[in-house]
Amino acid sequence: MSMKSELKRKALHLTGLTVPIIYLLFGRTVTIRFVLFFFVLFLILEPFRIVEELRDKVKRRLHLYMNEEIVSHIEKEIDSLAREEEKKRIAAHIYFTAAALIVLYFFPAEIAIGAITVATLGDAMAAIIGKPFGKHRFKNGKSLEGSLAFFITALLILVPLIDLPHGIVGALAGTLVEFHGLPPDDNFSNQLAIAIILYAFRIILP
Repeated sequence: MSMKSELKRKALHLTGLTVPIIYLLFGRTVTIRFVLFFFVLFLILEPFRIVEELRDKVKRRLHLYMNEEIVSHIEKEIDSLAREEEKKRIAAHIYFTAAALIVLYFFPAEIAIGAITVATLGDAMAAIIGKPFGKHRFKNGKSLEGSLAFFITALLILVPLIDLPHGIVGALAGTLVEFHGLPPDDNFSNQLAIAIILYAFRIILP
């Protein structure tokens, strides 16, 4: 994926920040309903993105109302935002909203807000810094610079939100998960790992 496409993808990914913002403004119940709505919407639309026959039907419909060049441009833009492995399987936004629902439902406010914000901003910063400026590469393609960007971003989010010890532990957990890209998708595993580690650390050292 080109740097331009990666930046577009991360810009779209940053819309995930609406979740913690809505939580802060309107509370847990409204936020869960908001995320649930989009989760269901994404599930309904996802087959039309993955299954070629369904996609062709949508394109034929759009051609009735829109210029063919515009439809082709929209399709091209959508394709440019998807990584190669996502073109035939569930995309990142499904995993993100699924994890956000779990985190919002099961964890306290500051942990849920922290985990979702770190997973969103940290992932974006890791790519923005790591892609163009990463000089020290690992075998999996990730860079030391990208991982440091994630860790520092996570620390800046979690320390004011919770405290320094929790911030360090949560930032480290998120960085390791982002680096290793734990299955099924880091947009899912990152949020959960941060939330679980923070909650466990709180129980061990209240």
